[in-house]
Amino acid sequence: MIKRLAVTTLWVTDQNEALRFYVEKLGFEIRADVTVGNFRWISVGAPDQPELEIGLTALKTGGGLSDADVAVLTPLVAAGQLGHCVWKTDDCHTAYATLTAKGVEFLQPPADRPYGRIEAIFKDPSGNVMVLSQDKRS
Repeated sequence: MIKRLAVTTLWVTDQNEALRFYVEKLGFEIRADVTVGNFRWISVGAPDQPELEIGLTALKTGGGLSDADVAVLTPLVAAGQLGHCVWKTDDCHTAYATLTAKGVEFLQPPADRPYGRIEAIFKDPSGNVMVLSQDKRS
């Protein structure tokens, strides 16, 4: 039976820019960077979660995408409508300060949420929405 999620995909408009963002700003590890013909497979992941890879998949024709697909998907990704990730942190305020100092631009600073979390929201360079989430202590 199914045991766990191993790989998920985020559409990105520029793989090199995305790779720099996830590694240099967020502190993720490179899990794979392989080019076969015209297709480049890049995956990254959080150091404390080695069993999960995030594929940074290029929004470009080829590899299963047509010109029409790219034309539809690109504005949706840029608007933050396709990729959403929630990243757990032990201290949302400290993570926010650290990432802001590294140049990550936040849409919303840390704030208490009515569902028991402190969260801050940012986007990656392609437009994928990222949430830093800290469970509030009871």
